[in-house]
Amino acid sequence: MDLSIIELIKTVILGVVEGLTEWLPISSTGHMILVDEFIRLDVSKAFMDMFLVVIQLGAILAVVVLNFERLNPFSSWKTQYEKKQTFQLWYKVIVACLPAAVIGLLFNKYMEEHFMTALVVASTLIFYGIMFIIVENYNKNREPRVVDLDRLDYKTAFIIGLFQVLALVPGTSRSGATILGGILFGASRFVATEFTFFLAIPVMFGASFLKLFKFGWHYTGAEVLILVVGMATAFVVSILSIKFLLRYIKKNDFKLFGWYRIALGILVLAYLFLVGDPTK
Repeated sequence: MDLSIIELIKTVILGVVEGLTEWLPISSTGHMILVDEFIRLDVSKAFMDMFLVVIQLGAILAVVVLNFERLNPFSSWKTQYEKKQTFQLWYKVIVACLPAAVIGLLFNKYMEEHFMTALVVASTLIFYGIMFIIVENYNKNREPRVVDLDRLDYKTAFIIGLFQVLALVPGTSRSGATILGGILFGASRFVATEFTFFLAIPVMFGASFLKLFKFGWHYTGAEVLILVVGMATAFVVSILSIKFLLRYIKKNDFKLFGWYRIALGILVLAYLFLVGDPTK
């Protein structure tokens, strides 16, 4: 396959969409499924299915780079107490990953075969958009129990991990589901968001390498370039997206993202009614 400038532009657009939507609670998978229907790369279906997952590596590397010192338990700059706290953070992340790891391995194939449709994406966009507004209204007069990530207990971490399972359904948003879970069970918006970022590291690395393994290791030069450009774009945009979100939630709630999800879901439903489902 010869890689044209048009294909590279399409790849960059997909990278931008991934970088923006992976961290904002608006569903990266849902957006990527929808965008892929209108900006189709000239690649095989098997490669595209793999690409839509592996491009997340660029996004997750942004979290690692931005938080490397904080996530590194062996840093020479840290005291013994700080190193212990970093190990504790990783243990909580592992505990929170267990539900999605077990249920994901059991049902991921079924979800991909039956739920990767525009109708499902539209429905979950609207449903969780409404949930964000309801939870924020419910939470308005409540004081968060956990305002420091170091004080997040294992029980709450596990509960947040249970909410992550909801993201197996496209359009839910992994970050959206875990942030909602964190807020509902006493974490501040900032703590819930931070933990969501760190929780993504093993989940997305695992999903990406599993897809790479299933696809095999035989790539054309054009396919390698598509992967590299897509991940690099997602990395750069993710850096900006993460910094924006952490600044935004210091003074704002998540209702804006809820209204965006509802509006986008309605637009998708209108398109389905007028044109039909492009994912079928």
